[in-house]
Amino acid sequence: MALLDVKNVKKIYTTRFGGNQVEALHNVSFSVEAGEYVAIMGESGSGKTTLLNILAALDKPTGGKVYLKGNDLGKIREKEMAAFRRQNLGFVFQDFNLLDTLTLKDNIFLPLVLSGKKYTEMESRIAPIAEQLGISKLLNKYPYEVSGGQKQRAAIARALITQPQLILADEPSGALDSRSTDELLGLFNAINDNGQTIVMVTHSVKAASTAKRVLFIKDGEVFHQLYRGNLTSDEMYQKITDTLTVLTTGGEHRE
Repeated sequence: MALLDVKNVKKIYTTRFGGNQVEALHNVSFSVEAGEYVAIMGESGSGKTTLLNILAALDKPTGGKVYLKGNDLGKIREKEMAAFRRQNLGFVFQDFNLLDTLTLKDNIFLPLVLSGKKYTEMESRIAPIAEQLGISKLLNKYPYEVSGGQKQRAAIARALITQPQLILADEPSGALDSRSTDELLGLFNAINDNGQTIVMVTHSVKAASTAKRVLFIKDGEVFHQLYRGNLTSDEMYQKITDTLTVLTTGGEHRE
């Protein structure tokens, strides 16, 4: 059984004025196996952010189903949803979403505090993660005292500390400089090599070229997908670039 299973997902929005309907997603189907690292790409307005919000159970599809480890997200009651997200999903955002009034350590601990974990367990969990991410000496600093790259490392630690089934990343390198982006992508690969499943939405060809598989969304549908296989990052970069060219010029994709 796939870890994540997306079946015939549709999303239709009704505009506030005039009652016009906009179909953001049209019959999207794909699955993600445990341990995969999948990037989702597409032009602005292609539906990828809508799709990510549905995978995160922040929005509900108009039609179709999303299953996480066999659980139908549409059947989870609203009052149970926040706990389900904390227990199963980790989030990494472009703008970090750290609270400036809390230290990095307390930001990382926040989902565990909300889950009622004991402090001794939180401390035991944070130590190996902080060491892996290279932020052990920064934990008592506040977000405004560290760099963008260090903030993103703290955000990744917050996502990992709940031991999630799946990490969802939304443009994780979007606010970072080139060096911090390289470090972030290296960390994602190391985390994935340890068995963590990652689904990342990105505009960045560089970021997507480090993933094991890339899904391309066009006009609300899965247009094409690329598997990394034995390709180098440079070869994957070129294949992604070629596919995006076809996607933006409206041609038919050819293998």
